[in-house]
Amino acid sequence: MINDFLKHQAQTTPHPLGMEISYAEGSYIYDQNKTPYLDFVAGVSACSLGHRHPKVIEAIKKQLDCYMHVMVYGEYIQSPAVKLSKLLSDHLPPKLEKTYLTNSGTEAIDGAMKLARRYTGRSEIIAANKAYHGNTMGALSIMGYEERKQPFRPLIPDIRFIEFNDINELSKITDKTAAVILETIQGGAGFIQPINGYLTKVQERCNEVGALLILDEIQPGIGRTGKLFGFENYHCIPDVIVTGKGLGGGMPIGAFTASKEMMDSLSDHPKLGHITTFGGHPVIAAAALATLKEITTSNLIPQTLEKEALIRQHLQHPLIKEIRGKGLMLALMLETPEIANKIVLEAKENQLILFWLLYEPKAVRISPPLTISKEELRKGCTIIINILESI
Repeated sequence: MINDFLKHQAQTTPHPLGMEISYAEGSYIYDQNKTPYLDFVAGVSACSLGHRHPKVIEAIKKQLDCYMHVMVYGEYIQSPAVKLSKLLSDHLPPKLEKTYLTNSGTEAIDGAMKLARRYTGRSEIIAANKAYHGNTMGALSIMGYEERKQPFRPLIPDIRFIEFNDINELSKITDKTAAVILETIQGGAGFIQPINGYLTKVQERCNEVGALLILDEIQPGIGRTGKLFGFENYHCIPDVIVTGKGLGGGMPIGAFTASKEMMDSLSDHPKLGHITTFGGHPVIAAAALATLKEITTSNLIPQTLEKEALIRQHLQHPLIKEIRGKGLMLALMLETPEIANKIVLEAKENQLILFWLLYEPKAVRISPPLTISKEELRKGCTIIINILESI
């Protein structure tokens, strides 16, 4: 299988981890030898309820018995998509009331960028240095990392950048700005949280000049930070929120949500201002609806902070310089990239799945399923400490 994998399936790096998967259940992924690997990554924050959660599987099977794809997005009334959009609205501030469902977070980012330009009539979009919002040409244009962008230029014009958490740069937001788009917590840069009321100050500046504030909640959203949405931790209400990853319960999804007035601007002049064939797919929407119901009706959200405290308690070692992030969106900051690499690779040999971050080579990602048990967290932390002790 490895030869066919390398020959026929495109890879994203020269050296993929290459573990051949047999099945997955709960907090574990099993290889072809049925060896269990404790999952501290959750598909890069996507499998919020772990692997094959019974309520998600039940919702998928029930929808399969009814219908799958029937029509392009927004034309037919399909119950799973309607119910999901309404449930999102029920848990968001009043002005965030109408949702456009997409196939992925990066597509939702592109949709939000189009919405900002269409609604404001302006073209300039401001993003943050070291930002990561996806890899389509639109999302790539607002990526704050030139090394990854350069081979694909020219990109979308009228994009400017500011430093995350630097209030001295807010003057760059002007009456020419359509939107400022920020990750609520910077992911690829090292799980950097906003400080000193930064998001509130960005929002105030946007209000002053008539720009929109778009918050990318693709990673911190859907319960991962101790709130359903990350922005709830920082006293800020965006004009547009983008979600994805954990919303699907392991299925591919993205969404951007705004006011009805704002979202309706995409439906006319021109019509089909944003269109997708498979966005809001009924099977995926059913999985997302089951996921969102489970997260909002259980005690998983408050438990994320308890689990964060447990991780911080058990991952104390001189080689760990800092643990960044919030809830179950955490990054171990090590002394060197070599130590980070050693931890990720040796953890795999010890049946623990860890992963890197995009831009910060000294970081190791810890973003397990919200459903992971405290016993499983202790087990994984012990493996990490044992690796550090061997260095």
